[in-house]
Amino acid sequence: MKIAGLYAITDAACCRPEGLARVRAALSGGARVLQLRCKAPGLTVDAAQTLVAAGHAFGIPVLINDDVELAYAAGADGVHLGRDDATVESARARLGPRAIIGASCYADLDRARDMAARGADYLAFGSFYPSRTKPHAVRAHPSLLSAARPLGRPLVAIGGILPDNGRALIAAGASALAVVDGIFGHSDIEGACRAYQQLFEESV
Repeated sequence: MKIAGLYAITDAACCRPEGLARVRAALSGGARVLQLRCKAPGLTVDAAQTLVAAGHAFGIPVLINDDVELAYAAGADGVHLGRDDATVESARARLGPRAIIGASCYADLDRARDMAARGADYLAFGSFYPSRTKPHAVRAHPSLLSAARPLGRPLVAIGGILPDNGRALIAAGASALAVVDGIFGHSDIEGACRAYQQLFEESV
């Protein structure tokens, strides 16, 4: 399973019992990767397993944000790690050699080099634009994606990405566009996903 195309990240509403329909709408709209990001009170193992199964029904990888143990228990395809989370090495030891392990690199190319050397499967950069999800995030410039290309890992762009501004990030080297509010804050989740995925189809 590869990291490319629209990378959908759940909002809090997706993590509630009624959230399955929202996730399925995103999958129907063409999301190519699903990350379960559920802050307090968080996801139960049963809920995570249900959402993982939904992703697998569409043939896409499902990752858990931050929580290696939940990823293991839910049968997820991997985990996304931030600066204060587990190390890439410990996540790999727990989840196995086939797990997808992504790393947040913010606007830090040196961190990206380090994460790649440690075995991260993809590198995430951002925030590229103002974001309601993380309004105080450090801002990254699209040129960072171009600079990271030689690291030989899929590059994920995140932060305030809309169909109107995502094309420039793909052109700069983004393999995937990670989106929360632009999908799940939209009244038409499926249609919103189609608009993002169209950017990748146009760039081929």
